[in-house]
Amino acid sequence: MWVEIFCGLIIFKLLKWFFYDDDVLDLESSDFNALFSVANRLEKLYGGKVYVGLRIPDADSGSRQNIDMVHVNKGEAVVISVKNISGFVSVNSDGSWVCEGGSKHKAERFPDPVAETKKQASILESYLEQRGVALPEGYFSCKVVLPNPKFWGFLVLGGPFPSEVITYDEWVKLKPEPKSMFSGWIKSAFRGGKKEMQESIHQKLNFTLSTAPMWDRLELKGNKYVLGEFLDFKGKQEDINALKNIRRSKVSRLIIQKTSMFGLAHSKLQVLYSPRDYRSEGASGSEWKEVTVRSSTEVLFQPDNSTEVRKFKLSSVVSLTLSA
Repeated sequence: MWVEIFCGLIIFKLLKWFFYDDDVLDLESSDFNALFSVANRLEKLYGGKVYVGLRIPDADSGSRQNIDMVHVNKGEAVVISVKNISGFVSVNSDGSWVCEGGSKHKAERFPDPVAETKKQASILESYLEQRGVALPEGYFSCKVVLPNPKFWGFLVLGGPFPSEVITYDEWVKLKPEPKSMFSGWIKSAFRGGKKEMQESIHQKLNFTLSTAPMWDRLELKGNKYVLGEFLDFKGKQEDINALKNIRRSKVSRLIIQKTSMFGLAHSKLQVLYSPRDYRSEGASGSEWKEVTVRSSTEVLFQPDNSTEVRKFKLSSVVSLTLSA
């Protein structure tokens, strides 16, 4: 019996090593997943397009400003900051937040999220102007979303509750109605304007945001995501040679498909990738190319806000999107 148990444990560890990745398991409640959860719900509720993980050049600081997401609908757009915090938040008179009782078991301090989001909107507007997209005054609005169900509540010290903040209770009650909280964020800047002008600016804005600098995006099994920078592949030399054409200058996206479920040492994966087309957002289905590599091949990826380079087995990856 002990031999059977021992063999069972060995098989379990082999299967876990092959089908799972410790980094994947660490990301079950990550801030990245919260971003994409919010973005997906916004598109389902109100349509339009949500751009996640923008890195907008800031001319004043000479650096890039990270923006969680921008939700674009015709005649309006919202810059959104997502705070995946739990516990109880105190808002000081200067707008800064102190979060206590959360999952990290220690008080966390944040600069005023509302002020930061408004600054991001200003930087984004300047960037769009530089790229020839002049938006009417008041086109952008700002919101801070708290989507974590373990968020308990607010205590505001020395001022009113910030109207730009959407708490968890408010977030789950949103409905796809014309007068709901999200669809009524912005007074349309084009009311009474020409329809042609509305559509022209809307198209320019969407094209510019779709080609703006963004973080690379790694989609993992189990609807998990990581934003950061793709560095390289690691594995057998023949697999690396097969993947040599997958570089951000040439490829915009790759998708992983399993071709063999068994034979752990020799299992292969099918990698489909689309050549980059700078005139549009992606390639058509007929333009996808294909290579086959070992499932043990790894993706080297450095997540945003981390100094550690992580390794993800291709067997745990669904897709990889590379910023231009």
